[in-house]
Amino acid sequence: MPMPENQKNFCYKNIIWDWNGTLLNDLDLCVGTINILLADRKLPLLTNGRYKEVFSFPVKQYYEKAGFDFTKEDFAIPAREFIEKYNAKVNNCNLHFTANAVLEKFRIKKVRQFVLSAMKQDMLEATIRYHRIFDYFEKITGLDDHYAVSKIELGILLLKESRLNKNETCIIGDTLHDYEVAEELGVDCILIADGHQSKDRLLTSGVKVLNSLEELALYSG
Repeated sequence: MPMPENQKNFCYKNIIWDWNGTLLNDLDLCVGTINILLADRKLPLLTNGRYKEVFSFPVKQYYEKAGFDFTKEDFAIPAREFIEKYNAKVNNCNLHFTANAVLEKFRIKKVRQFVLSAMKQDMLEATIRYHRIFDYFEKITGLDDHYAVSKIELGILLLKESRLNKNETCIIGDTLHDYEVAEELGVDCILIADGHQSKDRLLTSGVKVLNSLEELALYSG
């Protein structure tokens, strides 16, 4: 749902945040972790640039693009390995620059803030608490398992349970899947090109694409 280019500020009353790559800067951890798995299988490693070109949802397709062969092993094997290694180091990741300031800005403006993530619920809550930003969010919603298939069903439930007006709601994320979720939910979307997919890929969505949360702070007035 493209946003008018001449709209300098947005007046949303509800923001649904993506977590990984949008607020949490975990790109290097994700690339480093997948490269451990690729190296174990004697497959070519990914650069950050290549990663941003192949990363997608559902993550099984991304693994295939990265080089995994699921005729030789079940997808659940590398998926489980990735999560174990990722979870062991996720608290080494920082929030994106100005994330705290942006969250505080919207809190002051009395914008209702939510998280909708493909991370497993318990780990999602734990990492958000670790960064001491849990109280910014009215509701935090993650998946029941580690396979990161889709956030659409959870998003529909979030809109219903929190009684969000679609016309006053915006999803802020860093991947085309966030745009796809927004389209299915019938809400607006802003994408931040500082996460898991390249700006060129994000621009194909037709929605507003900003370079960073710092730009979002300026854009939101």
